[in-house]
Amino acid sequence: VFREIDEELRHENYAKLWKRYGKYIIALALGLIAGVAGYQAWRTYDINTRTALGERFAIALNLGEGKDTQAAVDAFAGLSADASGGYAMLARFQEAALLAKNSRRAASVAAYRQLANDGGIDVIYRDLALLLGITHEINSPAGITTAAELRSRLAPLTADDNPWRHSALEITALLEKRAGNRSLARELFTRLGSDAMTPRGIRSRANEMLVTLGRK
Repeated sequence: VFREIDEELRHENYAKLWKRYGKYIIALALGLIAGVAGYQAWRTYDINTRTALGERFAIALNLGEGKDTQAAVDAFAGLSADASGGYAMLARFQEAALLAKNSRRAASVAAYRQLANDGGIDVIYRDLALLLGITHEINSPAGITTAAELRSRLAPLTADDNPWRHSALEITALLEKRAGNRSLARELFTRLGSDAMTPRGIRSRANEMLVTLGRK
């Protein structure tokens, strides 16, 4: 009898608790279900979006390897407009490179400058864009950009802690040689040739330039 009374009391308490808090429990359960469903939907959308962007990027790359570089330029321009994050940045770099390949040097330089000045991109990629843009500006018609201006813009990239310092020093040395500053050019090429951290290709070119300039 006491057991039955105890069970009835428990059932009565459960009923009271459910009557008081049942709606909150149901709301919480529905919220959890909605949250899980929403996460799964977002995950599926994200995967599908990334897959689609990857396919578009691959198609644009294939176009760039062919003769119709303008079609590739348009494809990368569309991708950079539609995408965000890594794909957008890579598409902009590819577009700039293809513009140069398509003999549109001024447009390529402008594209690289936009990348170099984009605060939303990590500094290492901004520096890379600056470096690549200057490599095209070097061969631009005289009067567009002076050698002094190019050297000034390259200066921050020649710092010892900059990952692009060796390429920046090589371009700076070439600019000094063109400007007639053979002594400074020789000094920079010597620095590149004697630095064990200098990439092999740059070190080889630096030593070749030292032969041309004449070692001290």
